[in-house]
Amino acid sequence: MSKSDGNGVSKHHATLTRRAPTPGKATILAIGKAFPSQLVPQECLVEGYMRDTKCDDASIKEKLERLCKTTTVKTRYTVMSKEILEKYPELATEGSPTIKQRLEIANPAVVEMALNASIACIDEWGGSVKDITHIVYVSSSEIRLPGGDLYLATQLGLRNDVGRVMLYFLGCYGGVTGLRVAKDIAENNPGSRVLLTTSETTILGFRPPNKARPYDLVGAALFGDGAAAVIIGADPVIGKESPFMELNYAVQQFLPGTQDVIDGRLSEEGINFKLGRDLPQKIEDNIEEFCRKLMSKAGLTEFNDLFWAVHPGGPAILNRLESNLKLNKEKLGCSRRALMDYGNVSSNTIVYVLEYMKEELKREGGEEWGLALAFGPGITFEGILLRGL
Repeated sequence: MSKSDGNGVSKHHATLTRRAPTPGKATILAIGKAFPSQLVPQECLVEGYMRDTKCDDASIKEKLERLCKTTTVKTRYTVMSKEILEKYPELATEGSPTIKQRLEIANPAVVEMALNASIACIDEWGGSVKDITHIVYVSSSEIRLPGGDLYLATQLGLRNDVGRVMLYFLGCYGGVTGLRVAKDIAENNPGSRVLLTTSETTILGFRPPNKARPYDLVGAALFGDGAAAVIIGADPVIGKESPFMELNYAVQQFLPGTQDVIDGRLSEEGINFKLGRDLPQKIEDNIEEFCRKLMSKAGLTEFNDLFWAVHPGGPAILNRLESNLKLNKEKLGCSRRALMDYGNVSSNTIVYVLEYMKEELKREGGEEWGLALAFGPGITFEGILLRGL
């Protein structure tokens, strides 16, 4: 079902770093990603969505066409397929109680993508699965006990005493939360190697369009499926491991009184989301202070002296951040590229941005310091002060 990507580096060979890691600080040692087999070009999405949901409303089609253009997304991957709809036609029927069917599809699909991303990541890292001491598993797309963390650990062949952390239903900021938690584990357990995996599918939210739920069309035009994996550890082994980024300092913060701006509810029909129109403005109003809190740890003051890895929740958020902080146009290039190539893949997307950033950091004269940022329900801000190595 899934295909994976080892990210184009020579496997099992450490490369020289430009800067020495700070002793005791967590570093990113490898990245992997995986996707379901269905690739959907944006220009084909509208006809396919209208056909699959048996919708013939011309006004809905026109709105979806307009949204597909404004999202800037070009391609996405999806678990949903013709075969799934033939087996579960009720998924395209308004009001059908289908949470059981959705989880029958999503639970194994999420773990399979996480498995393939993890294999690609471990292959790039060059270490053994037996050297992985902890796993941090992030998903807003499955519900069961035990969770996908156990299934993934079993299928990878990890030690049965591997430390497992499961982060459920964090939404778009989950990837940066996972990095923060993995950083804390790595720095407080000398010699540990942490596998962070994120895996998401839109199966829980797929449904026919309804004018009473306008955000459904935004989701159809913007979100995609996939998985990502990262190996994180402090004090990398010289000659064996290739750190390219240091996780120097991390902060999480929520905005009081904004818990209803991003609202997700699970029901018999799946998961329903509502986004307040003031979300981009709320982020814009608070982002500068949040960034400066992170930057102060390294004595940084100029935004354009940094590299930027921002979760691309949508073009409006990126545009407002760029305008508010007066960033040079190229600063959000990796975020815009990830949005264009994969859509918003919730918690995974920040890892896709960091993968593109990895190539940027190789150029001579690249910035030493940067920020990883993501925003989600709460409204919650997650941020990490990064250092290129």
